[in-house]
Amino acid sequence: MAAVMEGALADLSRWSSAECSIGKAMDLIGTRSAVLILREAYYGTRRFDGFARRVGITDAAAASQLRKLTTAGLLEKRPYQEEGKRTRHEYVLTEMGRDLLPAVVALWQWGDKYLQPGPPPLLRVDAESGAPVTADLRTADGTAVELERLAVRVNQDYLRARKRPGTT
Repeated sequence: MAAVMEGALADLSRWSSAECSIGKAMDLIGTRSAVLILREAYYGTRRFDGFARRVGITDAAAASQLRKLTTAGLLEKRPYQEEGKRTRHEYVLTEMGRDLLPAVVALWQWGDKYLQPGPPPLLRVDAESGAPVTADLRTADGTAVELERLAVRVNQDYLRARKRPGTT
């Protein structure tokens, strides 16, 4: 089964996915190193050397990805200085970076289910209760939504914004 494509979207050949938010997100974070740098930021890594070492990438690759994620607004550079040393920068998650956590957890959960030969090496749990933490689709009232119940429709606010003078 598939999602329910509503209205003009029902005929997939009649509309363009050029403005797709998934495509835009993948353009930004669609590399292994970018997602693993975010993983490390969620785990508490803040310093350049820690990102490069824990992700297993070269300093040049780490610098490139950290610059990209910072420019995009997922991470923020903050200066720090150890006694007797020059000022350096650490990288801290912004609200935008923190809001990506459910997508990263969904990838992690999927990898645990389909790519681990046995029990996964790490568990996601609530720090206070110890209850398992999962990513799933739910409505605002908490109802679980399976793929067959997911509907996709054109956002009328988006269409109105595109028709305003000065917008594209």
